[in-house]
Amino acid sequence: MLLEFKTENYKSFWEETLFSMIPASRQTGLDYSVFNMKVGSKQYKGLSSAVVYGPNAAGKTNLIGAMDTMRMIVLRGNIRNQDVKESPNAASHLLELVPNCDADTKPTKFGIRFVHQDTLVDYSFSADFGRFMEKDYPRKIIREDLKINEKPIFEREEKHLRGIGASALKTVPVNVHVKDNHQVAVQLAESGLNEEELFLCNGFKTIFSKELVSLVLDWVENHLLVVYHSDPTKALQQLAGQNEEMTYVENIMSEAAREFGITSNGLEYKVNAGKPELVSVFQKGSVAPIPAEWFESYGTVRFMNEFSLILRALMEGSTLVMDALDESIHPMALMNLIHIFHNDDLNKKHAQLIFNTHNPIFLNASLFRRDEIKFVERDRQIHRSHHYSLSDFRTSAGIRKGEDYLSNYFAHRYGAIEDVDFAPLVERLIAASDEDR
Repeated sequence: MLLEFKTENYKSFWEETLFSMIPASRQTGLDYSVFNMKVGSKQYKGLSSAVVYGPNAAGKTNLIGAMDTMRMIVLRGNIRNQDVKESPNAASHLLELVPNCDADTKPTKFGIRFVHQDTLVDYSFSADFGRFMEKDYPRKIIREDLKINEKPIFEREEKHLRGIGASALKTVPVNVHVKDNHQVAVQLAESGLNEEELFLCNGFKTIFSKELVSLVLDWVENHLLVVYHSDPTKALQQLAGQNEEMTYVENIMSEAAREFGITSNGLEYKVNAGKPELVSVFQKGSVAPIPAEWFESYGTVRFMNEFSLILRALMEGSTLVMDALDESIHPMALMNLIHIFHNDDLNKKHAQLIFNTHNPIFLNASLFRRDEIKFVERDRQIHRSHHYSLSDFRTSAGIRKGEDYLSNYFAHRYGAIEDVDFAPLVERLIAASDEDR
């Protein structure tokens, strides 16, 4: 369960930005949207969903891209570039694209807080990537911190380690040799620090606690599902490719497809070169399965790929973050899926759904809590984005229970909206065309 994500100096987000899935205080209603998870003697609450609004080029996709970039850096364990042509998020593997393009050198920061396997994890790191598009800059990790159940496990400042105390390690599973040779282990770890490598995924994993790092990486890899640039097909290949049988999808895929509305007799996944491909299935013996995009509508193919990821999130208790989830999908279908995430009887493993949209239909007090409605707006002069929630407003701004959020949004009560008028441009074009005749 995701609780918080932080970033700073990532593309348009120059200042530290906090994306929180922790319920806001003093808010009542829609309690079914709130999860309760116990870690030790403490209770932690998290929201089951969030929807992000903002005009075009405000930074909504950058926020999702920041999550994806952090995820990819942690999984490979370093801040070196990587040739991953399959990813639509170029900044996740070409890190010179990460810094704000209109600013001086400043470290980029990432931080994540989540609960997994009855464990609260706080992990953060900051790195110096240089300026935007400075490809040959000598990158280095500036700082790195790990806390487990609110207790500091290690602190790193560049090539120095602090805070790896024997008492802290008593609270987590450690490698056998560490117990009797703690001081030697610390010295060995510090001497092996690499400026371009995360200590968590390298020295700490090898020397101190393989089991603890496996827990952290398991959540990042398998329970933080990020779909960037509206491409569920590629995301499905990247996130679900390890499970070639995909039995949890196969058993109900055709039935779900018929519920949504399809042209063929059914849809299913066929593994091709290790990657799942959605295919249309016809009456037995009539026609061999063919790629679904050859036969079905774009909206159907896109939805069924999304539906596969949604099923995975619900079955595994994952956090699914999607860019433009509702593209080419009827709002009624998406609203039904949102209700599933809000249904305690169906969402038993505390899966979360986070998506951005331009569709105002979800600005509904009966569908989302105020702290689940997020906004991103961008200063056009300095090209920097700002993120906030509807719950950050006082009630005088029109967020009382029962208020019409949709009307207030279009009345510019919440920001994150811009008036667009193309008429003068078209008028100039027509005038210029008339002059040329």
